[in-house]
Amino acid sequence: MVKIIFLHPDLGIGGAERLVLDAALAFKSKGHEVAFYTNHHDPTHCFAETRNGTFPVTVVGDWIPRSIFGRFKAACAYVRMVYAAAYLAWYVIPVEEPTLIFCDLISLCIPFLKMARGPFRIVFYCHHPDKLLTSEGGFLKKIYRAPLNWLEELTTARADKVLVNSKYTARVYQDAFQNIKDMPDICYPSINTDYFNTTVPKPLKEVVPVGLDKFIFLSINRYERKKNLQLALKALEYLKHALSESDWNRVHLIMAGGFDPINLENMEHYIELTDLVAELDIEDKVTFMKSPSDAEKVSLLYHCKALIYTPSNEHFGIVPLEAMYYKKPVIAVNSGGPTETIVNDVTGFLCEPTSESFGRAMCKLIWAPELVDKLGEAGRKRFETKFSFDAFTDQLDGILTRERQIISEVRAIEYEQRKKK
Repeated sequence: MVKIIFLHPDLGIGGAERLVLDAALAFKSKGHEVAFYTNHHDPTHCFAETRNGTFPVTVVGDWIPRSIFGRFKAACAYVRMVYAAAYLAWYVIPVEEPTLIFCDLISLCIPFLKMARGPFRIVFYCHHPDKLLTSEGGFLKKIYRAPLNWLEELTTARADKVLVNSKYTARVYQDAFQNIKDMPDICYPSINTDYFNTTVPKPLKEVVPVGLDKFIFLSINRYERKKNLQLALKALEYLKHALSESDWNRVHLIMAGGFDPINLENMEHYIELTDLVAELDIEDKVTFMKSPSDAEKVSLLYHCKALIYTPSNEHFGIVPLEAMYYKKPVIAVNSGGPTETIVNDVTGFLCEPTSESFGRAMCKLIWAPELVDKLGEAGRKRFETKFSFDAFTDQLDGILTRERQIISEVRAIEYEQRKKK
């Protein structure tokens, strides 16, 4: 057994949070001791594993502001993580003596973690280069971002091992960080299927006021503009004109996603989406859910007919895997990570990010119920073959084994050097 520390900015509800928790579960399943350190953790807005005692969670630096008058969010996030890293270096690492520190999202913490003495190794999981996630701005924005972007590349290079979530992200990583010569390892995320297998889906009426006689499309994504949730609503409106009246009457869209009440964009975008539903005159066809629980998400995946996944250039995408495990076809944008998880016309449909393209794919499923079952079965087989939790666990355990071997070699060299003295 070894000790592993996870350092993550905000243990809320999202794909990055699900990834680090699944990695922690994978390490724990191998008998290792795991602990989380974070800048923010709200027990009312988090995954169950950080709330029910599965892992100890310590919050560090939440008193540091997230922004300054609504601006400088990236700089504040960097400062919060640096503070947490310095805290770990001074007060935690010397006492706990971890073998591995697993961090993600903000690489600036890495050199501060390395201030601590000890033969630990640092693994950095790059979901996507942060420099590419920021929105474009004017001259002042470029000046503000320039040092942050430079620091991101400089500090990412300090990690002992860098992992990325897809071949797509590996290519983006190489283009973004051209001064880093070492190639990152690809570690496809997975999902903790034990929870799915042991959770009994609730009757749909107990989750949302929608009958099982409906052909239910499901969208699960955070309420953020970059997730392009409007595409799902516009595709639904396309169906109004493409389907017969009887088929249209059967259709319903459930839009569920992470919603943080202290996140201004979440609140603004939720209002934008409800306004769009009213504008498109499809209010009786859409049900919104904010931050469904894990048990509610299981029920939604179980009862829906297909998943609608709308982000473009998504780094990977966990939700399509969850749908594939539940034998549901996935309709997604033909870019980014979904092109590696979904096989077009085999496990779902890869579409252009237009309402017409998505709408046509949705029509195919409505008109051919047997196709829903066929694509769903193929999706489950693909998940088991390439993205199972066992494969994910074995890959992480292999990385840990190699890092431990490096630690042993370093210790042996240090011992020989002391003998010579």
